[in-house]
Amino acid sequence: MPYLIIFLVIVLIIAFKSIKVVKQSEVYIIERLGKFHKIADAGLTIIIPFVDHVRSVVSLKEQTMDIPPQGVITEDNVTITIDTVVFYQITDPAKAVYEIQSLKKGIEYLAITTIRDIVGKMSLDSTFSSRDSINNQLRILLDEATDKWGCKINRVEIKDINPPADIRDAMEKQMNAERNKRAAILQAEGEKQAAITIAEGQKEAAILQAEADKESQIRRAAGEAEAIREVAVAKAQEIQMVFESIKKANPDDKLIQLKSLEALKELANGDANKVFIPFEATKALSSLGAIKEVMKDDKK
Repeated sequence: MPYLIIFLVIVLIIAFKSIKVVKQSEVYIIERLGKFHKIADAGLTIIIPFVDHVRSVVSLKEQTMDIPPQGVITEDNVTITIDTVVFYQITDPAKAVYEIQSLKKGIEYLAITTIRDIVGKMSLDSTFSSRDSINNQLRILLDEATDKWGCKINRVEIKDINPPADIRDAMEKQMNAERNKRAAILQAEGEKQAAITIAEGQKEAAILQAEADKESQIRRAAGEAEAIREVAVAKAQEIQMVFESIKKANPDDKLIQLKSLEALKELANGDANKVFIPFEATKALSSLGAIKEVMKDDKK
């Protein structure tokens, strides 16, 4: 009976050592007698106890690694601190285990040296405005360097860039000055645009007013011309009527001369200080003078 119990215990130990359950997104690196044997994928895996050995459990999921903040000297001799995070994924588990002692340490050291090399060729201002370019360069260089380790660098992100306190104060003052400058420029542009708009409005109003005055004068002149024309037509009609009446009456020359004298008398009684006597009236006057002389002779 004791031997049976011991046998069962040995069987359970062997079964425990032989049967391995690999989780999803993981692989086991199996060694046989100290040498790489196979990669066990997700699922049930049987190994030979005391002969096969699980060297390492490798995750195939994308992983992140924070790079400790590093002091970097820029091209213009300013020391800044850069905090970076790397996103990587193992594509060849065997290389990740056998080609390097510690994959994470290798990625970390490569990232630090690459950051210093890239940022050291840039000025302080360009480091702030070229984050995407720095991230892309870091990703390409790290991906090329870690390919032999069975690792792929998917992304590299700079989380933060911290300049020294005095440089930060100077940058804040410069930013405030730039903001004030832009505000002043925008205000000046607004005032200029407002002045232009007002001037254009006044110009259009003056043009419209001038056109309105011109139109009013034209209409007034047209009205006056029409009134003069109507008066002239009325006068002409009146003269024509008088002429027709005189023509029908068939007056002799004496009557016409007397009527002319009556008209001359009315003219002389007016406000004018000068009277121009028509030539026909002078004939009537001479006739009257002759009659007066005859009457005087008769009296004598």
